[in-house]
Amino acid sequence: MNVQSMRFNRLDLNLLIGLDVLLTECSITRAARRLCLSQSAASGILARLREYFDDELLVQAGRQMAPTPLALSLRAPVHEILLKIQQTVDMAEVFRPESATRHFRVVASDYVSSVVLTDLALRLNQVAPFITMEILPPNERSLAQLERGEIDLLLMPERYLSRSYPSEVLFTDRFSCIVCNDNTEVGPQLSKVDYLRLGHVATSFGSHQQSAFDEWYFKSIGLNRRIEVMCAAFNLLPQFVIGTRRIATLQHQLALQLARYYPIRVLAPPVEIPPIVESMQWHPSNNHDPAHQWLRGMLCKRGPSAKPIGEHRQGRFLHGGELL
Repeated sequence: MNVQSMRFNRLDLNLLIGLDVLLTECSITRAARRLCLSQSAASGILARLREYFDDELLVQAGRQMAPTPLALSLRAPVHEILLKIQQTVDMAEVFRPESATRHFRVVASDYVSSVVLTDLALRLNQVAPFITMEILPPNERSLAQLERGEIDLLLMPERYLSRSYPSEVLFTDRFSCIVCNDNTEVGPQLSKVDYLRLGHVATSFGSHQQSAFDEWYFKSIGLNRRIEVMCAAFNLLPQFVIGTRRIATLQHQLALQLARYYPIRVLAPPVEIPPIVESMQWHPSNNHDPAHQWLRGMLCKRGPSAKPIGEHRQGRFLHGGELL
């Protein structure tokens, strides 16, 4: 390929980055923010792109901008081209964890952050001190962000992942219930009658209020708990249980962690709940990226200290979470 052909009929290839962001955001203001440019500079990029393609690309539709048919046809291929270029550049570099300066964006719930990512962050500090990690909460846009290459990894239960992208199981955990230490309504064992009679604290995520795995499962089998409080983080559950007769159902490993710091008891649920399988998913463009492969390997080397799935043992727990 000669130099003349690299110009692609006078198209500045740097404009493809602007085109990708503009077509993703459909907003000059937001595109300017992502490109770290002024709004007038982003408008200038759009003007040059309109001139080159002889098309408006983005048109005003009420208070928003909408892509033209040509823009819609360009959006996916342009984005894929840029991802492949980035992948090629990344693979050209020899990856050395001790000196690498890569920044990873990971979507994970506070549960996975507590039982997995805190350990990963500690090990990164020891073996890869210049690698940074940004942890984002899951929401209804997470899969779209993965498709656009805006995040590196999704750490979520299998049922929430896409079948179109590669994934790998990280760990499996079971469920437990927590109650306040002075909750006299619940004895050493939690009965199904009390479970359905007493109020519950549950979790949901995103603006669409997507239910956590346990609530989704209970609805699927027609078991309706009396939800008194709905919060947006698993780590908040004990705070809405303490001093009340409420019950919260959450992942066993997190329940044991929280029992070290809160006056709560950890009990076996009176109804059978399938184990939760947490997996990681990534964009295919990162399949062979050495840095990405290394990070996935670090996650697989050590997960939470969850025991293999088996019978949930009944009993009472110390404040530290150990079963007597």
